[in-house]
Amino acid sequence: REEAPSRLYPPRARARDEHARTMAATAQMEALVAALQDPETRENALLDLSKKRDMFADLAPTLWFSFGVVPALLQEIVAIYPLLNPPSLTNHASNRVCNALALLQCVASHPDTRGLFLAAHIPLFLYPFLNTVSKTRPFEYLRLTSLGVIGALVKMDDTEVINFLLSTEIIPLCLRTMELGSELSKTVATFIVQKILSDEVGLSYICATAERCYAVGTVLGGMVTQLAEQPSVRLLKHIIRCYLRLSDNPRARDCLRQCFPDQLRDPAFTAYLKDDVATQKWLVQLLHQLGYTT
Repeated sequence: REEAPSRLYPPRARARDEHARTMAATAQMEALVAALQDPETRENALLDLSKKRDMFADLAPTLWFSFGVVPALLQEIVAIYPLLNPPSLTNHASNRVCNALALLQCVASHPDTRGLFLAAHIPLFLYPFLNTVSKTRPFEYLRLTSLGVIGALVKMDDTEVINFLLSTEIIPLCLRTMELGSELSKTVATFIVQKILSDEVGLSYICATAERCYAVGTVLGGMVTQLAEQPSVRLLKHIIRCYLRLSDNPRARDCLRQCFPDQLRDPAFTAYLKDDVATQKWLVQLLHQLGYTT
């Protein structure tokens, strides 16, 4: 007669094996982080850690508090600057710095290191990547990964994060990407703007002047026009969320009426939202708040 699985593998043995696996993973993580400090072993360590970062729960604090590791990651970023203008970034160089950015995203996401990450003004090191205009794959991958770091910050719905970002040029940099990037980078950039708008501080900042409202509204309208040729439900969802949040502000409502795209009032255009009930509701609410429906 077969014994029950619990008899064959008692809880104490399972706990012992789990502890052993945890210790082995920790030792592997610490060895890879230590390898980041040596320029000779850094590239392989960047690749391995970026691939396995979800396996290590304490990776962010380990990266931040290990001697010389954050400077090593910043060194990887700064080394790319000369390749931005004139554009000469290779796939290999882009992949390497994006592995470093993936580790910074890990630091930006962790509650124990996010505040320290902001206090050190680390996001500013990424802004030159968002200021590029080349549409080649190395540059697009670099922009997208940089946006991922900022996106990880705004996901936390933390007013401290919003205040920091608004003290920088993040809004015009996102608007540039929303105009020039691929569908995926446009989506992430629009998500960042949406999260900034969702905070009262962010909404007040963007609606403080007609120029800011109009700049955001014009870029959103241009994206909708482009979607008429290349539809993307995911991107349109974030665009409508941005519009809806802007429409909560009286100044923004007046501005949006001057640059609101006709496509969003065209049932033929919005028909491909038929399977997205939530976005349909947001659009109906938006049109009502702008006075287009009763």
